[in-house]
Amino acid sequence: MVRLTDGHSLVFVTGPSGAGRSTAINALEDIGYEAIDNLPLSLIPRLIDGPPLDRPIALGLDIRNRDFNVTSVIELIDSLTREPRVALSVLYLDCAPSELIRRYSQTRRRHPMAADETPEDGVGREIDLLSPIRARADHLIDTTEMSPHDLRAEIARWFDRTKGQNLSVSVQSFSYKRGLPRGLDFVFDVRFLQNPHWVPTLRDLDGRDGAVVDYIARDPRFAEFFDRVSGLVQMVLPATVAEGKSYLSIGFGCTGGQHRSVALVEMLGKSLADAGWAVSKRHRELERRAAAVQPPVSG
Repeated sequence: MVRLTDGHSLVFVTGPSGAGRSTAINALEDIGYEAIDNLPLSLIPRLIDGPPLDRPIALGLDIRNRDFNVTSVIELIDSLTREPRVALSVLYLDCAPSELIRRYSQTRRRHPMAADETPEDGVGREIDLLSPIRARADHLIDTTEMSPHDLRAEIARWFDRTKGQNLSVSVQSFSYKRGLPRGLDFVFDVRFLQNPHWVPTLRDLDGRDGAVVDYIARDPRFAEFFDRVSGLVQMVLPATVAEGKSYLSIGFGCTGGQHRSVALVEMLGKSLADAGWAVSKRHRELERRAAAVQPPVSG
C-alpha cells in the first residue's frame, strides 16, 4: 500500500456479511492502523479534510453502514482515487455462498438482508448488490477456506506497515488430501519418509510425540533432508529481509497431516527460533480434529 507523508493513507474494507470484515479490521488495527468501523459514508469526506494522521486508516464498510449505498460507495472510491492527498486501497473479502450460509447457520444470526427470510436469500442478494464494489477492489481475499488465523496472516502479508523491519516466519503442516494451504512461499513434500501410521503403537499419536519423532528420524534419508532444508531456509531468510518482505510461510505436507509433516514443522520451528527468528507454528489437520466445529470467521 502507498503511504503518503502529507496526506491520508486509506484502506476500505468491505465484502459480504460473514466473510471476515470484522476480523480484517481487527487485524489491521493490531498492525498499527487507525480502525473505524461503520462510519457513515457522508462523514468520510470530512475525515479526509482533517489533518493527516501519522498512521494509515482502515475503514470498514458494509450494508449496515447507516447511509450505505453501492452507487455512493463507487462514487466515493472514484473521487478519492482522483484526490492527490489520498492513497486509497479497496480490500474486498470474498467467500463462497455455501460457506457464508454455513457460517450463518452455525451462529444462528439473522442475515442483515434477510430478516424474515432464510440466510440463502440474504447471501445471494448481498453478493449481487456488492458485485460493482468487488470489481473495483485492489485486493481480493477469498476467505472460504480460511480460519481467523489464516485471514490475519494474509492481512499482515499485504498491509503490515512495518514491512521490511521485521520478518515473521510461519511453519505449517498439512495433509495433501485436503490440498495446500493458501499463501505458502515454500512447500516440502515429506511423504517419502517412513510413515508412523503403519506402526500400531504410533498410529494414534502425532508428530509432537517423541516416539514418533524418533521413528521418523531413523529413516536413513531423514538427516540429510532436514539438514538441506534447514540450511536452505537459513540462507533464504536474510535475503527475504533484504528484499523488504515482512512474512514468509513454509509448509510441510504428508498424507494425513498427523505424523511426518507435524514432526518436521516442530523441528524446523525450533531450529529457526534457536537462531533468533520470530516463528509461529501451525498444524492444520490437528487443529481441525481438535474442534468438532471450526469457529467461523467473524464478520
